[in-house]
Amino acid sequence: RQSIKSCTLNKTGDWLALGCPASQQLLVWEWRSEQYVLKQRGHAYGMSCMAYSPDGVVICTGGEDGKVKLWNSSSGFCYVTMEKTHTAAVTAVAFANSSVVLSSSLDGTVRAHDLYRYRTFKTFTSPTPVQFLSLAVDPSGEIVVAGSTDPFHVYCWNMQTAKLLDVFTGHAGPVTCMSFQPVGGVLATASWDGTVKLWDLYKSGASTESLTHNADVVCVAFRPDGQEICTATVRGVLSFWDVESGKLVHEVDGRKDISGGRKMNDQMAAANNAASRYFTSVCYTADGSCVIAGGNSKFVCIYEVSQQILLKKYQVTFNRSLDGIVDEFNPRVQGDWGQTNVGSDDEGARGALALPGAKRGDDGSRTSRVEVLTRQIAFSSTGREWSAISGEGLHVYSLDDDMVFDPIALSEAITPKAVEYKLSCRQFGLALRMALHLNEYSLVKQVLEATPFGSISHVVRTVGLEHLERLLQYLAKIFPDSPHVEFYLQWTLEILQTHGIQMEKKRSLYMRAFRALFKAINTRQEELKKLCDENRFNLHFLQDHANLVLETAFEATAK
Repeated sequence: RQSIKSCTLNKTGDWLALGCPASQQLLVWEWRSEQYVLKQRGHAYGMSCMAYSPDGVVICTGGEDGKVKLWNSSSGFCYVTMEKTHTAAVTAVAFANSSVVLSSSLDGTVRAHDLYRYRTFKTFTSPTPVQFLSLAVDPSGEIVVAGSTDPFHVYCWNMQTAKLLDVFTGHAGPVTCMSFQPVGGVLATASWDGTVKLWDLYKSGASTESLTHNADVVCVAFRPDGQEICTATVRGVLSFWDVESGKLVHEVDGRKDISGGRKMNDQMAAANNAASRYFTSVCYTADGSCVIAGGNSKFVCIYEVSQQILLKKYQVTFNRSLDGIVDEFNPRVQGDWGQTNVGSDDEGARGALALPGAKRGDDGSRTSRVEVLTRQIAFSSTGREWSAISGEGLHVYSLDDDMVFDPIALSEAITPKAVEYKLSCRQFGLALRMALHLNEYSLVKQVLEATPFGSISHVVRTVGLEHLERLLQYLAKIFPDSPHVEFYLQWTLEILQTHGIQMEKKRSLYMRAFRALFKAINTRQEELKKLCDENRFNLHFLQDHANLVLETAFEATAK
């Protein structure tokens, strides 16, 4: 059981929203029908890493709770949670291809997950127990590499056999980040020892290139053409290196750009305190002309690479309950010798942080805040959106107006009883759209099977493009176990004939649901083919046996 910390009713009093911060769960309950209208759950202790799928439709996140979640980038909903994934925090995730995602963890394992069956099918381990901090997969999806904390090694496995191929040594600090060259076999690894090493995994005996920095390196990223890499250090400097020559091309000092937000114990304003601000994640845009970087600050910065100029700066959150949001001092808590109530918030809350053991002015209470920071940045392969992981969750920024988060356009009039009423009135198209709004599997299946065979084409025409991907996912889920094979094939055929052109234009949006439906139909075809072959053999046997009996009876009659 988890305690509920917040509760509210809508204006009509029909819906009840419940919030549970311990499990990061949001529930919207329709009390009359006793049905869930909306049910979403995030990572219990916050997100730690993320990755875009190759088609840009799915975002995979890893959390401090050891779970891996899959999110739809267009709707903003989590549709799959890998429950029993890791026993410690997930440190990195990466896609091998559109159907396989890998995750590394502090529990000393790297696991591969199947996105068709939503299960773990391979586990990669090291000869001795280590904690993995970083993860990368080569462009072909055949080589998996992970960097550890202690010892400071890079482990390399074969994706197909899960066999350890090699262990690379040379770093003198934890390997915090790694990235593969998009068009080659060069692996770049960043470490706290102040170096970035370039390894050519496909050439045995090749010398290792080492790019030396004047501070600890925390992240590294390749440009999409593979000719340049960008690194970030704890001094807030972005360095751009030429891969072929190994020379430094130019640098960008981003300490002033990322600075902002005064922590609760800082004795100076945010404008005068940029020493502790630096970038922890960096990523190139799809065309390679810009880089986007975020770190332990409330800002995310976009730089133009060739001119080394700041194009735009985003503030990821305005939540004043987090540490590092407010820029200026609160004059109410300032005295002649500085801040008078260190440890309290800027609104003057009485959170005394006195010396332990003091008998006056200390009731034993302590206050602290979660610091605002950006853990990871990633750009979509489509070039139309990018995402960031912060202490508040997953932020998606898009150039498309239709990407604005809308919780499936729910209203108080859409309830399970209303869907059943529309079915009784034979308004099948409206009932299907309402069921897709509610997003309940049993309700959608009921509406689909209640629709007459002759009305399928008319109902499909009423389904909008915003619900098409969800309908394909439900068909892919229902088809494998349903006895109504021809019925659901007719649904699929009408969808393709009616919406095929629009699906082709937005292929990346519908490709995952289409592949799942295709796989379900193909699996069912193989099962029916095998059954029909067996039945045909039995029929031939019965026919031959009947002919033999007739011939025997005819010969006996002739004698």
